[in-house]
Amino acid sequence: MTEVEKTVAANSPAPGALTGSAAIHPGKSPLMVLQANGLLSDFNKPVQEKEVSEDVLRAQEEWDAVETVQPENQSEGTGSLQNQSSLISFNEALAFFQTKDLSEYMMKIKPTVQRSGFTALCHWLFGPPRLQHSLHEERNLVFAMGLYPFDNTEETHMRVLQTVYKRLTGTKLDCPRYGGHWEQIGFQGSDPATDLRGTGFLGLMQVLYFVMEPRTLSLARDIYKLSLHETQNFPFCVMSINITRIALQALREGNLSKECNRRQQIIAVINDFYVATFFHLYQIWKSQHKTIADSGYVIQDVTTFVNKNPRAVIRELERYLSEKRANAIGQMDSPRGVSAGKDSFVGVCDLEPEEEEVDLV
Repeated sequence: MTEVEKTVAANSPAPGALTGSAAIHPGKSPLMVLQANGLLSDFNKPVQEKEVSEDVLRAQEEWDAVETVQPENQSEGTGSLQNQSSLISFNEALAFFQTKDLSEYMMKIKPTVQRSGFTALCHWLFGPPRLQHSLHEERNLVFAMGLYPFDNTEETHMRVLQTVYKRLTGTKLDCPRYGGHWEQIGFQGSDPATDLRGTGFLGLMQVLYFVMEPRTLSLARDIYKLSLHETQNFPFCVMSINITRIALQALREGNLSKECNRRQQIIAVINDFYVATFFHLYQIWKSQHKTIADSGYVIQDVTTFVNKNPRAVIRELERYLSEKRANAIGQMDSPRGVSAGKDSFVGVCDLEPEEEEVDLV
């Protein structure tokens, strides 16, 4: 077992660890807040071909222009490769949860850390602000997705899995449900579902967001490319699941509350925090020439830093994406000008810590 896999096992919640209760309002969908935020469209309308988002259409056009790549070791898997399912956007996958009764999972979530005595007093006086009550339903939905298991009988689940594989590898056809080809994108074995036990379906949702969001797709592919490096390789999807675990804990600890209150959103913030944390780890891994033997220490250091400086890492991600977009536009305007530049990596010490978010130990 690799160091990353040991870290996943060590940090994954033990059976029954996610217990507790959360207040839910009977008859009121937790996705109503998302609709108000403009994150989701009208779910009562059936999705038709003409209503597919521009992002999905653009992504589909990319696959039509690429040469078909067959997954490796396909003979080891089971399933048909004759189908070519359409890519699924993050919003469409998120809408799936509106059709499901999540009460079973809502009763088991633990959205906050229970503190008592002196620890509770210190947290109240010096800790991050409390999450506004109007955001509780959306927060609870995130934790419910963190408990929701992968289901082979659900078409949406299968499309999410296939979309992640296609966007990372460039293949156009569906790959078998089981097989060694899943190790190509960094799962531990022939069944990706076994790696999702610590983060539930949210572990797939966040990597889906990463590869389907136009602003972050190139970064996702850069990190995936590094994960295949001869000496600096690491299991991409296992590492992604670790990042989702970090994001869930940051939300539970209240470290994202200030940003969520400011933006009046939960899912958008936790997705940005996930990408920013992955980007922060990528910077360290690549610039400091880390290998799989360093994974445990790197993940631990990254976890500590991003929890103390959530807004700083998000701002650093935004700066990186803005510069990359500006460089791309500049190269299009001046094809014979400056050649394509390399990624600009910022060291851990270059980010300014946010003093107001340092926890009192």
